[in-house]
Amino acid sequence: MDFRDSPDEAAFRERLRAWLTDNAKKFPTSGDEYWARQGEWHQALYGAGFFGLSWPKEYGGQELPPVYDVILDEELAIAGAPPRPSLGYLVTGLGHHGSKELAARFLPGMINGTERWCQGFSEPGAGSDLASLTTTAVRDGDEYVVNGHKIWTSYSDVADWCLLLARTDSTVPRHKGISAFVVPMKQPGVEQRPLKMISGVTKEFGQVLFDGARVPADQMVGAPGEGWKLAMTVVGHEREPSTLGYAARYGKLVRQLASRVDGKAPEELAWAAVQSEMLRLHVRRRLSEQLDGVTHGSEGSLDKLLMTWVDQSVGHAALTVGGSRDEEMFGSYLYSRAQSVMGGTSQIQKNIIASRILGLGV
Repeated sequence: MDFRDSPDEAAFRERLRAWLTDNAKKFPTSGDEYWARQGEWHQALYGAGFFGLSWPKEYGGQELPPVYDVILDEELAIAGAPPRPSLGYLVTGLGHHGSKELAARFLPGMINGTERWCQGFSEPGAGSDLASLTTTAVRDGDEYVVNGHKIWTSYSDVADWCLLLARTDSTVPRHKGISAFVVPMKQPGVEQRPLKMISGVTKEFGQVLFDGARVPADQMVGAPGEGWKLAMTVVGHEREPSTLGYAARYGKLVRQLASRVDGKAPEELAWAAVQSEMLRLHVRRRLSEQLDGVTHGSEGSLDKLLMTWVDQSVGHAALTVGGSRDEEMFGSYLYSRAQSVMGGTSQIQKNIIASRILGLGV
């Protein structure tokens, strides 16, 4: 595996660095202001030619190899800029399972940032066990009527649209009775309630209540009962660290922590350094496989588990070096605790690895 840039990749990296020199510090990287300005940052990246790099040209992307996304993630981390907005799972889900008409209507605005999106999957009683969701969508003429309660819904307070999972048939096995919809958020019957996190952030997550909200029947994604297929595509994409851009940020934080240490590094920091380098090389290997046309299914659970371990190792190191009085370092520690829950709990990932990769219990 040769991880050096090609001439075209090197030229792209230099152009990106030049743009970041002038623009990176204009945007916050943490706190409520960071979340409030995500849309502005998204459009700035897109306008400069640095967003939607590997997505289809017909919808506003550039159809470049995925290595360009990795270069972008690396350089954003180095420059101390906000990460690129995480939309790949939505683009992948709608692009793979939606009709041509739905893709043409919604993907351009999703990619260029002129329309904001959220994902309505998790519920108070259906997080890791997503198939037990109870939100319903009942056909009423040319529309579906939606009732239910979603939670941990990122950007729900600013979203124009929600990629929603709802139960449309309660008479079949639970995985087969779920359908997916593109639901308008700005309508009667949709109530958004922000959730304050332990770190103090109030604008990242929300819970959404649907009480008689309506969605046109032609905005169902796929056929009735095919929502579970879309969900598996989406969460599989979420569980690949190569597309999340975290590895470079973990490495940068470890280096920042090391610069604060006078003398021998604490054990927590040494272990975080080993873990972050392991993930960096793993992500590079996954990228090399992608470029060779290799696709991954259940192996994404391995990636998610590795990412969780690294994030929490780095978080513990940040707490050890910075202490609870350092707001930035303590915030890194607090946020790392969520990794073992969001995107599918570590326990669920281990079950998938055991049953689908190792064949245990079959």
